Amino acid sequence: MTIQPADLRALPLFAAMSDAHLTSLLGAMETRRLAEGEGLFEENTLADRLILLTEGEIAVHQGLEERFRLRPLALVGELGGLTGLKRSSTALATKPSEVLSIGIEALLRYFEQHSDVAYPFYRSILGIVSDKLVRDRRRMAEMRQNIITTQKVMKTMRTALLDADDSPLHRLLFEELDALIEQNRKGHYLVDAPKALGTRLRLDDGSLRDVEQLSNEWLHVCAGPGAAPAKGSEWSGVLVTPDAEIPISGVIEEVNGEAFTVNLDTMIEEYTEGLEQHLTRLQMLDIVLLAGSRSGAGFTR
Repeated sequence: MTIQPADLRALPLFAAMSDAHLTSLLGAMETRRLAEGEGLFEENTLADRLILLTEGEIAVHQGLEERFRLRPLALVGELGGLTGLKRSSTALATKPSEVLSIGIEALLRYFEQHSDVAYPFYRSILGIVSDKLVRDRRRMAEMRQNIITTQKVMKTMRTALLDADDSPLHRLLFEELDALIEQNRKGHYLVDAPKALGTRLRLDDGSLRDVEQLSNEWLHVCAGPGAAPAKGSEWSGVLVTPDAEIPISGVIEEVNGEAFTVNLDTMIEEYTEGLEQHLTRLQMLDIVLLAGSRSGAGFTR
């Protein structure tokens, strides 16, 4: 199938690029033919190519479930390919198909030599990511509101069961509701700790470990120097953030090799406030302020 620049501009990634830019980029891509049933890529493999479906049909699977099918013209997993993340799905040809692709390293070299092409390309990427963030933020706000509403209803039901006559069924329902309410508590929702805002843990021997996730009740610590504590043991250390050092303690809930998870003890008010401030800063990294965005500018914790 012969691809014209006007065809590519129907795709958001190429919408801002000129005919000359698109012709030049197409010339740098390689053609690959796929037989029916042949795999294009597999889940959990490194995404290292930008792929454009030009002929045939591609089915995208997550696990054993087919999620959707792509038909020309379509980019296949473009964001994963451009960021070097692992693939979240498997792609198979459902009929004889053709794709154009370019390796990410080759694409970067091409952009170094053709900066006039790189600028509109990256501008389009930012537009795609911004739109996705707007949609994700809206869905997250809806999910958060649903959790709050459900939590309130479950608490009302639990109170009603406490006031009712006791029976095995009432006890079972009460215990199930109590477990769900506990599970939905804010402290159980973990925040990722990206390297952009360093969060580390100083152990008793002075060694430092990166923190993977944390909340005001839990701490997931990455593997690193120093021995991991024993499961079930009492533990203490110092949480090192860019703004403060916060003494913490707790019980080791889980150990996985050298990594471990801590169920944190209650802290004094000063340290609780310091941890809450750091959690807020971590969450703020997930908020992108979009000029002219169709949605609000963020959320509150």
